[in-house]
Amino acid sequence: MEDDEAEPSATQDLKAENARISVQFKAQHALVVAFFVLILLFHALGIYLFCSGFLLSRLVLQDRSECGVPPVELHNGYTPGLAERGCWHPKSFDKAVVIIVDALRYDFTVPFQPRPGDEQPHHFHNALPVLYETSVQQPNNAFLRPFIADPPTTTLQRLKGLTTGTLPTFIDAGSNFAGTAIDEDNLIEQLFAAGSRIVHLGDDTWHSLFPGYFEPTLTKAYDSFNVWDLHTVDNGVNEHLFPLLKPSMQGRWDVIIGHYLGVDHAGHRYGPDHPAMNEKLQQMDDILRRVMIEIDDNTLLVVMGDHGMDVKGDHGGESDDEVEAALWMYSKKGIFGRGHGVPSEPPATAKERPVGQIDLVPTLALLLGMQIPFNNLGQPIEEAFIGSGQTGDYENLAQVGRITAAQIHRYQEEYAKARGLNDSAISTTSTLWREANERYSNVHATEHSMLGGGQRNAYEGYAAYQAENLRICRGLWARFDLVSMAMGIAVLLGTFVIIAVYAHGIAADRSTLTPLLLGWGLSGTVAGAAIGAAFGVLPDVSLVQTVSFGAAISGIIATLIGLWPARQVLKSPLPRTFWGGLCMLATLLLCTGFAANSFTIWEDEQLLFLLTTFGVLMLGSSLGQPERDDQVLGVTNSLSFLAATRLSSLSRLCREEQMPYCRSTYYASATSSTSARWQLVIPFAVALLLPSAMKSFFARSRNYNGSAVVWIGFALRIGLVMVAAFWVLDAADDGEWLPRISKDTLKTSRILLAQIVFALAFAAGYATYFFASPLITVTTEEADPEPPAPEEPADLTEPIFTPLHAPKPRSKLIIFGYANTHGTRYFLLPCAWILALQLVQKPMGQGTLALCMISILNVLEIVDANSLRRSPLGPVLLALLGSFYFFKTGHQAALSSIQWESAFIALRSIQYPWSPIMVVLNTFGAQILCVIAVPAISLWKVPPKQPGLLGRVAGAMATHILFYAAIALATVVEAAWLRRHLMLYRVFMPRMLMSITVLLLVELSGALIALVGIRWSVVSVNEVFGWPGT
Repeated sequence: MEDDEAEPSATQDLKAENARISVQFKAQHALVVAFFVLILLFHALGIYLFCSGFLLSRLVLQDRSECGVPPVELHNGYTPGLAERGCWHPKSFDKAVVIIVDALRYDFTVPFQPRPGDEQPHHFHNALPVLYETSVQQPNNAFLRPFIADPPTTTLQRLKGLTTGTLPTFIDAGSNFAGTAIDEDNLIEQLFAAGSRIVHLGDDTWHSLFPGYFEPTLTKAYDSFNVWDLHTVDNGVNEHLFPLLKPSMQGRWDVIIGHYLGVDHAGHRYGPDHPAMNEKLQQMDDILRRVMIEIDDNTLLVVMGDHGMDVKGDHGGESDDEVEAALWMYSKKGIFGRGHGVPSEPPATAKERPVGQIDLVPTLALLLGMQIPFNNLGQPIEEAFIGSGQTGDYENLAQVGRITAAQIHRYQEEYAKARGLNDSAISTTSTLWREANERYSNVHATEHSMLGGGQRNAYEGYAAYQAENLRICRGLWARFDLVSMAMGIAVLLGTFVIIAVYAHGIAADRSTLTPLLLGWGLSGTVAGAAIGAAFGVLPDVSLVQTVSFGAAISGIIATLIGLWPARQVLKSPLPRTFWGGLCMLATLLLCTGFAANSFTIWEDEQLLFLLTTFGVLMLGSSLGQPERDDQVLGVTNSLSFLAATRLSSLSRLCREEQMPYCRSTYYASATSSTSARWQLVIPFAVALLLPSAMKSFFARSRNYNGSAVVWIGFALRIGLVMVAAFWVLDAADDGEWLPRISKDTLKTSRILLAQIVFALAFAAGYATYFFASPLITVTTEEADPEPPAPEEPADLTEPIFTPLHAPKPRSKLIIFGYANTHGTRYFLLPCAWILALQLVQKPMGQGTLALCMISILNVLEIVDANSLRRSPLGPVLLALLGSFYFFKTGHQAALSSIQWESAFIALRSIQYPWSPIMVVLNTFGAQILCVIAVPAISLWKVPPKQPGLLGRVAGAMATHILFYAAIALATVVEAAWLRRHLMLYRVFMPRMLMSITVLLLVELSGALIALVGIRWSVVSVNEVFGWPGT
């Protein structure tokens, strides 16, 4: 009776103990997640401090040029101050129509000239002849020049240069999609202040830069980021532009700005060598011919590209194709001319007689009678002021050159005062300024002041001064705040030490030490922020900088101090095993290699070499395993890993610096941004093969049961088929395969499919993950029949015949999948994410990302077969895979490789935050998938009731982050060291920006997706089998 009462009591005690341990685990889990968020905060603060010193913007002077205050005394008795006839110089035009053809590359505007290896014209050739024809046939009415943009070649930064006459700086590159109003002197503001009525049509970027300056009843802005839409903006500009050019509307406006986006969007969507580009350029040709007819004699027509585009139709960098735009000016007056010995034909290439885009600002200002913006650095364009005579009006050219140079000189003096620059910084420009003034004075002091030779000499003197001043300013604005950079590096280094110790310097369960480290770290962060705020009130000290540095460095020091009570369990974080040493060596090779521009340019090939090396070594290690099953498992997965890596290397997107030694295969051609028809087979192959491959890994450990069958066997496969259908519809829309179906219907169908896939991946996928039971099958094996009782002997008194009664046979409970319960249960989370990530990849990228998924499963099996679960091999190998497949999904460490069109996969127009999120998933999908898979390294082939799982998962995640932290720290230090290198902006800085972006994204995904996700996995398993220790 007492035994019967004790059994329920013991059961209740066991339940209570399980409940207590469950609560303890959930609390420890929350603290581990919070600790990784704290590490993320330290990295974010360090990156902010470094970038605020490295990506230093120039000092913007708030001075404004005034119509009545010219920078120099005007000759010829001209009285300044009247905008009606010209502030500093007689104006040539009352009105202007400024047409921006976004991404109008110079070679789009000149006749095709065969070259060796390029004998046939492309789709973008000879489709916009009007600019060249008028410049040749009517040289006094029009001229065409190469129009060189200053990088970064993004629209917002280019518009700043085209209206202020200043150069962009590094900090501007990150603001292309978050434009704020220009707060310095600019041409739009001056026109508005002078009472000019400005009408804007097209790209809405103008409204973020110049809010309130445009006529509200006539202006029409359009969304500029829907790069899949080639016609809406252009048609809208046409709809409003031509009515304004009618005589009845002439009194309603003074300046019209029309910003066409079709050419740019055709480049982004298809690449320049596509029939759609030819169609858009022909459309622009027709539009410009109509505008030429409509304008009157007092209206200046300006047509220009804000930048060019590379061979794939992208832009943002500083390659020749990206910076070589076109500028064309036209007037019915016939006042334009050419300098001595300059032919009327436009240059055949953009390398001949180019003008800078900043030169447009003083040119337009003087032609329209405005004062030159205070911060301008450009010089007047010669053709606009030299006159239409045979000899050339060099006196007028010298006058405008003198006025412009004088304004530059005035700006230079004010900037030197504001920056506290000494005379040595501007000594060369001072000398050239004196020489130019002497030339001008000598000409006007002689009897032959009207002779062109002297005036031309004076003009050339002012041009030389402007060019030298521009060179000096480029150097001055590359000044770096070394103190802030050093602060950032110190914070990144300190955080790296914390992660290294946490990952490999603790010989105990990390989850038990995490609360201590978190408490010290948070306390130090708060205290440091308070101290920083106190120092921030001092004059000439940045409050944000001191608070950021104080919080970060104090938090890091406090976290390290928090290790002191646990010093007995600390050890050196340096590796002691072959695999640990190899992982550190590979990381060090990458870190040091990024100091060489050639290594950085060919990073994808370096990663291929490293992954192949690891694959071969894992194959050898597997062959040496004592158990036959481990040998077979390790060898087959090593061979699969090598095959997947080599196959994925066939997907390649070449950057400009790799040419001609690289051949792009990611798109239909090297000049295309669309997939080839044969590549549409890839998504269907993925839908057929990937779920089957994943099923085999689950089935191998008898875990293809329950929710795994539902998700992998049905939901994932159906979702991947829908993904394949999405990209077929996209290709049908691009290629106009279904002319009877409207483009709007195709677009609606695509968007609906994409939204269903996202809902399936995140809503259904996460629901499956949250509520799934362990992926096991339980069966009962019936007991053997009870054996017959032995016959009793005749003489029962004999001891040898004492009867024995054997226990009654019992049935057996068999659990299939027990050994891999934790691993397969958690891996449902990457299985949900792979569907969403596949959708945002183009067909070729889907194939490589599927191979990445198979490689991840290969790594899990290899780690198990070689008993390397606690080695850094798994986490580091996943980091290398993430980095490698970043390149194999059609990306490079360059702004121009971002696939912006992915922002509209599930949307009709740009919507925040969903559009940027889809771009992030497209760009960094491989890194996200790999970091989500990291906990599986510690959970794969791990049976229930294993103690210390949370600590081992945290160690694996810390090791994975340590790799990215090392790369980020190395590229930051190398970018700082090479800050004057010729390839800084082109190679080193983009790679540094990519490193810090990936680091923050991996930490965010690791903490909020992977580490948060293991809670449901571990709890669901332990609720069935019991918690460790019970």
